[in-house]
Amino acid sequence: MQISIHSVHFDADKKLLYFTKKKMEKLIKFDDELISCDIFLRIENSTDKSNKLVEVKINSGSNELFASKKCETFEEAVDLLQDILIRQVKKNKQKKRSV
Repeated sequence: MQISIHSVHFDADKKLLYFTKKKMEKLIKFDDELISCDIFLRIENSTDKSNKLVEVKINSGSNELFASKKCETFEEAVDLLQDILIRQVKKNKQKKRSV
């Protein structure tokens, strides 16, 4: 699976990029037919502490999976997104099998 990470309007440090990539690489365990993963890291202009937005779009050939999460830190958002995406990937794989 090809993973692309885009930090919008800021420069992400290598630790954050490595952490994000490793978390998303774990999705391949659940469906080996995933083609690509685009991750967008954004800092929104708001007065909230929860201004870190992470959006993930996964191309699985027949479908596109999408999830986004806004939290206080990028790491927290990526952790939560990993759980959400694992459920989506498993559900998508079961749909493919039943067809």
